[in-house]
Amino acid sequence: MKKLIIDLDDTITEKGFIRMVNEFLEADYEQEDSGTYYVNDLIPNERMDEWVKFFEDRNVYDYANIIEGAKETIKKLTEKYDVYIATSFVFRDKPEISGKIAYDKFNFIIKEFPFLNMRNIIMINNKDMLEADIRVDDSMKKLKGDAELKLLFTAYHNKNISDDELSKEGITRVNTWNEIEKILL
Repeated sequence: MKKLIIDLDDTITEKGFIRMVNEFLEADYEQEDSGTYYVNDLIPNERMDEWVKFFEDRNVYDYANIIEGAKETIKKLTEKYDVYIATSFVFRDKPEISGKIAYDKFNFIIKEFPFLNMRNIIMINNKDMLEADIRVDDSMKKLKGDAELKLLFTAYHNKNISDDELSKEGITRVNTWNEIEKILL
């Protein structure tokens, strides 16, 4: 079977971080309002310590939702591919709480995707170290590394990447899990 590596945040799940930011700030931001990959850039510097404590006391996956079609498509993909979930877990604003984030991610994945092999859950920030036949991620940077097919899942922070840029990197954009299913199945 071919090895398929899929990212978690903003590829399988969405909006967890922005919902937490909105609750913390009592605001109504959209992800695009951050202007960066990190929606926590919306947090004012003077409230950063308070934000880190708020984040540390919660589970971001209690705020996230699974993107439409992801669960059903991934289940089908397990019949044809050796499916791995590879997800970053280091919390930029306070790296020392990253163990809790890894714990929360792992428990979310095994609860929501019980059909996945638990040994195929990888917590890693440098994904180009992983060998794969196919990669699906929302970050061009994390699609680096060898793969015969690289799929960039459209997210708030990558919408402005041009087709020319993607083509130069050998990357195909996908907007939905239905598109992924059509390409891979």
